[in-house]
Amino acid sequence: MLEARYDQINRFEQLAVELGTVILKFFLHISKQEQKRRLEARLVNPKKNWKFALEDVQEREFWDDYQQAYEDALNNCSTEATPWYIVPAGHKWFRDWMVATIIVDQLRSLKPKYPAPKIDLSQIRIE
Repeated sequence: MLEARYDQINRFEQLAVELGTVILKFFLHISKQEQKRRLEARLVNPKKNWKFALEDVQEREFWDDYQQAYEDALNNCSTEATPWYIVPAGHKWFRDWMVATIIVDQLRSLKPKYPAPKIDLSQIRIE
């Protein structure tokens, strides 16, 4: 069943690319230890208390299952036209730099240009 879903995702993304859409997919990866540190910070820092959810702690029990699911999805839905970018996100500055670099590189590869004027501007005289 998952294979059929992966195929649907890949076909949808391929169609979008053929129609001119640029798709950038980022998987922001943190370690289990980093997740623990961030969850604990939410408990002790009053400015981060609002981010805390007990469900996040409960879901850590399934860490290995989630890692396998992520790996399966990344392996099955990363294509030449729409690759996944796996970004180490343990350090936010590095995560931001890496994502920004990939986006800028992609924008540059598009070689954007201003649209051509609809009329011959050499004939226009403003008095």
